[in-house]
Amino acid sequence: MIFLPKAFIETVEGLLFAIVAEGLENGKVRCFLRYVQNENGTWRKVQTDEANELLATRYPDYLFHSTEFDADLHAVSVENITKHHQPKQRLKQLLDNLSHDEIEKDCVNLCQLFDQTDIDLNQFGVTGSLLIGQQKNSSDIDLVCYNIDTFQQCRNVVQNLIQQKLLTALNENDWCESYARRDCDLSFNDYVWHEKRKFNKGLINGRKFDLSLVETNKIDKTIYQKHGVITIQTKVEDDSRAFCYPAEFKISHPKIKTVVCFTATYVGQAQNGEIIEISGQLEQDEYGNQRLIVGSNREARGEYIKVLPPIVQTF
Repeated sequence: MIFLPKAFIETVEGLLFAIVAEGLENGKVRCFLRYVQNENGTWRKVQTDEANELLATRYPDYLFHSTEFDADLHAVSVENITKHHQPKQRLKQLLDNLSHDEIEKDCVNLCQLFDQTDIDLNQFGVTGSLLIGQQKNSSDIDLVCYNIDTFQQCRNVVQNLIQQKLLTALNENDWCESYARRDCDLSFNDYVWHEKRKFNKGLINGRKFDLSLVETNKIDKTIYQKHGVITIQTKVEDDSRAFCYPAEFKISHPKIKTVVCFTATYVGQAQNGEIIEISGQLEQDEYGNQRLIVGSNREARGEYIKVLPPIVQTF
């Protein structure tokens, strides 16, 4: 069984975890608790603090310190998994099924638009609430792509479909809602300026969709140790993996050569040649190689990537 980010795993206790890292560590899937099953069998979404408290008081075996990431995560042993919710399988099920609710119809229609532009849908899956059947009328569509070339092709297609008015760009209210959910360390204007040029978001039938990228078999087993939060300014040298999970930016700093980003807010944030400011956790391996981590915890409070100088956004 291959465990990839953006998939979900379910346990016998009625817990649903989102996978956050590829592969296993000490026989465990690294993940984070997102849903808890109620007595009537329905699922309830939980936030970070509640998830940590619930595991600490009732299921401490699922709390885990990852040596690979030098970070506190959740983790589930393979033998405790009762169901593996896989994005590709779920999307195929939706595309093969003739009966859908409103959000499923919008997802299928979006995929059909992509299919008409020769996007390879075999490289896509669906994650988020749609993956586990917990969607509501207000839910977004979260598509995940497993091939970097197909993902970049899809970004171009989204831009073209918006220009053709077959899809719609987010308006100011949409961006306000997105900004509120992210709760990031950027101003609203800076946040929107960075997001607008990514073309990994849009609206279909008034419903927001997101595109994300997960590349497989890119596991880095190097062990890093944290050395505190720092802020630097530097130039982007290589943005070829800027949209991956985790995102990577090669930079021209004299000591720190790489920025690694684990939070979706700053994926695709900067482009080659741009001067950026980064605040994050400095990490170093046993050979003295240094990198900067953005998203060292789920909320990434105090950690960010932004292009300089500050941007003024107008609608």
